Amino acid sequence: MVVENSILTVEGDDRPSAPTLEQVAERAGVSRSTASRAINGGLRVSPDALAAVEAAVAELGYTPNRAARSLVTKRTDSIALVVPEPDERVLSDPFFAGTLNGLSTSLADSDIQVVLVIARPGESERTVRYLRNGHVDGAIVVSHHRTDDLDRTLLTSRVPNVFVGRPLSVDPAEVHYVDTDNVAGGTLAARHLIERGCRRIATIAGPEDMSAGVDRLAGWRAALDAAGMPTDAVLHGDFTLASGARTARELVEQFPDVDGVFIASDLMAAGALSVFAELGRDVPGDIAVVGYDNIGVAASTTPPLTTIVQPVVSMARAAGSRLLAQLHGEPVSREPLIFAPEIVVRASA
Repeated sequence: MVVENSILTVEGDDRPSAPTLEQVAERAGVSRSTASRAINGGLRVSPDALAAVEAAVAELGYTPNRAARSLVTKRTDSIALVVPEPDERVLSDPFFAGTLNGLSTSLADSDIQVVLVIARPGESERTVRYLRNGHVDGAIVVSHHRTDDLDRTLLTSRVPNVFVGRPLSVDPAEVHYVDTDNVAGGTLAARHLIERGCRRIATIAGPEDMSAGVDRLAGWRAALDAAGMPTDAVLHGDFTLASGARTARELVEQFPDVDGVFIASDLMAAGALSVFAELGRDVPGDIAVVGYDNIGVAASTTPPLTTIVQPVVSMARAAGSRLLAQLHGEPVSREPLIFAPEIVVRASA
């Protein structure tokens, strides 16, 4: 075995082996421990030594051993995006693509990778065990349900975390979360239908075990109460295309006089629009429709969908930034970051 130009080679094999930490330290003129500290964050390292190590790393093409680095730093350089939904929904709902987009943007200037963790129904304990066992440094939780109990179990763990959407099972003041003002969004949708002249307004609300479903329904109800209009025309879906189609059919059967409907997600609204067309109900002539999310499908439905904006990418980006601050040991306020709703008016209302 010989050493040539600080790159280790094996006799009879022309392929150079990867440079070692010892070689980096020798090239930089520092101890191995100083080189290790410089590479793993620069703590307790002088500016001159840090610059020398960085130059040696660049010259030698040194790549840290992530497994060995984790033993020193107790970090995995990865975070989990936890989605407590069935696989098929995660892969088909544009909301989750937007969430990944925003989260990736917030991590662009770091070496942290995202691990997607699909917490199928009934597997919350398994998910929390995975998070607690040090496989990731922190977690972003999105689309959670009351029965998942992820908010309660993560609250008692040491895993840094941020929720996208207000948790239902714990005091919101005790957790980090970002959200939109869903109550105000539901109110904005209902008021738009009222101002348009609708006199019998229904809603296809979201799940009753999710804060988005609860709050959007509360906002719709508040607007109708203020206008002295009935609030009995309420059906519930699960934010999917199929549930929107199913509940739209039930809506026409149970409340044939409805002339306006607030549907609590764009995917459900897309499913409902196809059923209204099938049943001969013109939109917006017979029934005006307002959705929620302003995801890509809203502009491509027939007719294009009036909807409330949920800034999914911005929410995920903010959640990622707050989690990074926690991981860096920076003070992070528990005051939630709440985005104000806006309405985009298109042909459906």
